[in-house]
Amino acid sequence: MSSQEIIKIEDDFTLIRFQNDSTESFNAQREVSSGLIQFHFGLKGSAKFIFNQGNYALELKEEKSLLLYNPQKELPLNLELAPNSWVISVIISIKKFHALFSTEADYITFLSGDNKDKKYYNEGNISPSMAIVLSQLFHYSLHPSIKNLYYKGKGYELLSLYFNRTEDPNAEQCPFLIDEDNVMKIRKAKEIIIANMAEPPGLQELADEIGLNLKKLKMGFKQIYGDTVYGFLFDYKMDFARKLLDSGSYNVNEVGLKIGYSTGSHFIAAFKKKFATTPKKYLMSINPNT
Repeated sequence: MSSQEIIKIEDDFTLIRFQNDSTESFNAQREVSSGLIQFHFGLKGSAKFIFNQGNYALELKEEKSLLLYNPQKELPLNLELAPNSWVISVIISIKKFHALFSTEADYITFLSGDNKDKKYYNEGNISPSMAIVLSQLFHYSLHPSIKNLYYKGKGYELLSLYFNRTEDPNAEQCPFLIDEDNVMKIRKAKEIIIANMAEPPGLQELADEIGLNLKKLKMGFKQIYGDTVYGFLFDYKMDFARKLLDSGSYNVNEVGLKIGYSTGSHFIAAFKKKFATTPKKYLMSINPNT
């Protein structure tokens, strides 16, 4: 399932949620005029922004952000979203944006007088507090009548956190989800299970290793990554298996062993559950001579 939801927050202020839960790449295109600034946030997976009829591309990785601004020319949004990837984009006019910082224009480097007519591309990290806001934009239960107000608040909160250069990772707890320190622990849990995907630790062992109780680990992982720990790991392992098969360097049994399946039949069943085809049929589809 792939979708893009366009939320017009105000005039010249739009928020877009891109969600690709399918096994195929998803393409989205949108005209963006030259007076608009684009902020893109990679929550999950990866994406590419393609420019100049495919001659140039900027990659957006998981837990990274991109700021794009070019006052000299239009930068149409041409997004290629990889399978199992989520992106949030905020598009706002330079006029509206400048008004937010009018007394602090020198604080935002690309708003300074020297740079106002220059193009500006910047990649950055998504901070823990930004990760909380971004996950709230995907996981919420709200009455439709206040949805726009909620998005508006989160859109402005996201911009303020983006430019918060002195963020304290030990700040007070966020009242909606988990605090920033816990976000870093959840990210550590993700790194641990990926590094040990063939023999992942049990949930309690994982919780002990990152210093969270089991309930917070399970709740926090679902909030940030949209899946359970082992649900996320299953998807990751299957995508990794597919890449190994694509490489042509391993047979089906070798791939299964690499990702932790002791028997070929278990790996075949798991692969079929994810991709609705067997590894052998998949190999034949990409290389008919196999």
